[in-house]
Amino acid sequence: MSAAAQGNKVKVHYTGTFDDGETFDSSNDQDPLEFEVGGGQVIPGFEQAVIGMKVGESKKVRIPEEEAYGPHNPDMVVETDASQFEEGLNPEVGQQFQTEMDDGQPVLLTVVEIEGDKIVLDANHPMAGKNLNFEIELVEIL
Repeated sequence: MSAAAQGNKVKVHYTGTFDDGETFDSSNDQDPLEFEVGGGQVIPGFEQAVIGMKVGESKKVRIPEEEAYGPHNPDMVVETDASQFEEGLNPEVGQQFQTEMDDGQPVLLTVVEIEGDKIVLDANHPMAGKNLNFEIELVEIL
């Protein structure tokens, strides 16, 4: 029986949790996740965990923030004024907006704090700074 290797297309079932046990994502009750190992479609630590697995094998892995979405970067948290939003738009904590960097790259901003007219936006990935735990089952090597 062959094992998953770089370049293989694979299907996996997974459940992802934070260190406190909260589930943030799962493929249970859905089709398995399909991706190419080494194709950059999933976070690096997840890809590494699948390499060497055989069909039907399950494993638990803890992926440190550096191999997931990186550490939380305080330089990516910015303060702006409510007047910067279009008229009639009332931002709320947790709300997300997409904008573009000067080079045209899209960036997702999350409202993390509102105090009067001051609005604090965070451009970090919502899971930046978090270690991720996965239970992974290799369903198929295509």
